Amino acid sequence: MSTVAADVVALIERLGRMRSLPRVQALHLPPPSADGTRAGEFCAVELEDGALGLSFVLLGDTLAALRRAPDALAGMPSLPLARRYAQAGGAQRALGFAAVNALTRHLFDHAHYEPPAAGGSIGDLDLAPGDHLGMVGLFPPLVPQVLATGAQLTVLELRAELAGPRDGWHVTLDATELARCNKILSTSTVLLNDTLDAMLGQRRRAQRVALVGPGAGCLPDPLFARGVTLLGGSWIVDAQGFKAALNAGEPWGAFARKCAIKRDDYPGFERLLANAVQA
Repeated sequence: MSTVAADVVALIERLGRMRSLPRVQALHLPPPSADGTRAGEFCAVELEDGALGLSFVLLGDTLAALRRAPDALAGMPSLPLARRYAQAGGAQRALGFAAVNALTRHLFDHAHYEPPAAGGSIGDLDLAPGDHLGMVGLFPPLVPQVLATGAQLTVLELRAELAGPRDGWHVTLDATELARCNKILSTSTVLLNDTLDAMLGQRRRAQRVALVGPGAGCLPDPLFARGVTLLGGSWIVDAQGFKAALNAGEPWGAFARKCAIKRDDYPGFERLLANAVQA
């Protein structure tokens, strides 16, 4: 079975066969002054039509590598850059993912599709007593919200120093524990760190699976086909304000809104592609 990354890129390839794709305009990076803050966690690839795509930059030496040649992408075709998401690792994979997200925004704009606003911070999972939530990646601010619903909570982490019991919940390094959960909430970082396919392989009891985070801006079709029920990301509403804030190392949340694409409400790639080709 192919990976999610390969399937996402395959859809972008089809888009490129049906319409001319814009070239890369620029790579936007947070400055060193933003290191250690939330404003320094993402880069953005900008296309010549103004579409922007985000990618997380704090895995390994990704940010340092990108800072060594920030202007190298200007003018290059966007499709070969997007292919790096499925073909490369490290900084090149992050760049490829940002390009995939930018080309997804390009498609959505030309198909006149705008994802709905997110309904809640817990992935619209409607938690209640009797639910068992598997949280992939620790979201500390959400823990009290989850526990307040009466649901059980198991957190899957990669960092061994976080593992162990807590007051009414626990953190584990064992992905197989997700098999006991009927709902899963995952950080979108799994789209970059090669843990997504393994995580989805443990979702056999999960009725709902939500992937959320600013970088969750890719085509959701391969995710929905594998059992994900919601993809929640950031929809940039003021590109100029966003770029200025990111480049200055300032918070950029005021220039974007949280959005959520639900599997049952999503029109699908085929319909979006048809609409974009006709536009």
